This record gives sequence, structure tokens and C-alpha cells, in this order.
Amino acid sequence: MGINTIGRIFMPKNKVFYELFEDVAITVNQMAQILKQVVYEADINKRAGLIAQIEDLEHKNDDHTHKIFTELGRNFITPFDREDIHYLATSLDDIADYIFSSAKKINFYHVNPNDSGIQKMAELIEQGAAEIKKVVYGLRDMKNLRQMTEAMVRVNSIENQADDVFDMSIEKLFENEQDVKELIKKREIYQSMETVTDKCEDAANVIESIIVKYA
Repeated sequence: MGINTIGRIFMPKNKVFYELFEDVAITVNQMAQILKQVVYEADINKRAGLIAQIEDLEHKNDDHTHKIFTELGRNFITPFDREDIHYLATSLDDIADYIFSSAKKINFYHVNPNDSGIQKMAELIEQGAAEIKKVVYGLRDMKNLRQMTEAMVRVNSIENQADDVFDMSIEKLFENEQDVKELIKKREIYQSMETVTDKCEDAANVIESIIVKYA
């Protein structure tokens, strides 16, 4: 009996990693939803309140990620490769970190996010986080591989769209923005938001690798 077969036998009994990954996916999805609210909120004080919520969720996500690493050190039997668990935890944490970074830059730079590029990017981030949540939930039993694959394809498409939005937004920014400081601030926000979609794609790639090994 191979090691992979033995691992599959013990998988149903070891639910802690699935639960923790699902907790992370929920938190990341909530952060993305609030980020979208941030970029459509005209009132600066209300925006600050929403960004504070994102910060709280980011700290919550750090706790979830720490628990995953703690369980990784504690458990001999894991549902899939320890390396893959580490990669997935790190990639999901990166999504949360860059969502918070994007929100923080909007607040710190006092940038009015009423900008078509920023708003479109936030919508794509929300979509990407929702697809990642679907895929993470699919890991528990891997029964809906078609749905998981379709979700990962959508994550890739979202990342490609974000690249296009980024390029067009930067081009428009250099054409129309006369204030150099404002240009630098917005460019940093665009870059941070585009990186969120990159990190979503990274997480999807890790999950795809897991599926190839274990499905």
C-alpha cells in the first residue's frame, strides 16, 4: 500500500486543516467584499471605518494561518503533502495581506477611490476571492472537480482582466494626472490591487497541484 493511499484512508478523520483553510477563505472573501465597499464609499470617515474592519479581519486571518502552521508541526498525518499545506496557507495569507495593503494605501495617501480603474480592480478582487473560496471548500472531499476546475479557470481569467485594467489605468493616469504626487499614490494603489489578483492565481495554482496529486 503506497503512502498516498494510506494518506487517503486517514483523510476523513483529519478535518482540522480543511476547517482552518475554510476559515481563511471566508475571511479573505469578507475582506474583498469590504474593499469593494471602500472604493464606492464617498465619505472619508465611513471609508476609514471600513478599512478598520479590513485590518481586524487581516489580524484574524493571521491567527488562522498561525494555527495552520501549528497544526502542521503537531500532526504526523496530514490530508495532503505538508509542503502543499504550507504553500496554500502562505498564498492565501498573501491575498489577505495585499487586500489590506491596498485599503491601507487608500487611507494613508488620502486618495479618493472614486476612480473607474480602482473600482473595477476592486470588483475583480471580490470576484477572485469568491472563486478561491469555492475552490478551497472543494478540497474537503474533491467530489466536484469540474466545478473546482471551472472556478480556477475563472481566477485565471480575472487575473488577465486585472492586468488589462492595470495597463489601461496606468496609461490613463500618465495622460491625465498633472499632480506628480497623486500619480505616484494612485500607481502604488493600482499595483497593490493588481497583486491581489496575482496572489489569487497563485493560490489556485497550488490547489490545482494538490488536485493533480490526490484527486
